[in-house]
Amino acid sequence: MKIPLVILFLSFFVLVLAKGGNAYTNSIGMEFVAIPPGVFVMGDLYGEDDEKPLRKITISTPFYLGKYEVTQSQWERLMGNNPSEFRGADRPVDSISWDMAMLFIQALNELEGTDKYRLPTEAEWEYAARGGTQTTYYFGNDSQDLGRYEWYQDNSLMETHSVGEKNANPFGIYDILGNVAEWVNDNYDEFYYAEDRELKDPTGPDYGEEKVIRGGSRHDEAYHCRPADRLANPPDDVYSTVRGSYGFRVAFTEKKTKMRLSQVKNQGGP
Repeated sequence: MKIPLVILFLSFFVLVLAKGGNAYTNSIGMEFVAIPPGVFVMGDLYGEDDEKPLRKITISTPFYLGKYEVTQSQWERLMGNNPSEFRGADRPVDSISWDMAMLFIQALNELEGTDKYRLPTEAEWEYAARGGTQTTYYFGNDSQDLGRYEWYQDNSLMETHSVGEKNANPFGIYDILGNVAEWVNDNYDEFYYAEDRELKDPTGPDYGEEKVIRGGSRHDEAYHCRPADRLANPPDDVYSTVRGSYGFRVAFTEKKTKMRLSQVKNQGGP
């Protein structure tokens, strides 16, 4: 499947508009960046079977995504404990199951008297990770450049690192690949995206015994730190075979937001 020129143009258009912008900091200091609506091609033609076929995805509603993975200090402030294998206040909280992430989000919603906080959908996550690009990685196709942007097998010393130490992606999001792999909201189905080549705001299948994990972690090779790479494990799985690998970042949709493609300004990494 060749990527239509119109989608490449739209991806570039979204990238230009998202270079600046709307930021939000919540009551416990979590920073969020505004992700504009747009269209992108999900998957990787040269990736694993569950990344194919390529499909056109429309994200019709703007949303906010954590600028950083949830840190240990944020987790401790809300949950009163720290399950992490690799300790450090500004490191991402690790050894987290999907169920644990949902308890954090529940507590955050209760603290602020809202119901807006959630995990991103799988489609939202990949859209944000790509940052308006359609290359293998958001910085290009050469995995040799990954060390400038992410902590992974070749540079992490096999441990997590404080968030925000590497370069941000074009949407201004840090550590979206590597460091800790990130739970998303969706149930996993290997063939879910093979059923329809064009989808609008997909939320994943209604069924499934496993939840999707994205982004790769500090112990993964570059191939598994691609935006299209998919992993899945049961929702109560803390670390599968490698402890200290799973974390998450938080998303929300502001129902009253006025953000549109033409209004996203002044956002991005330094």
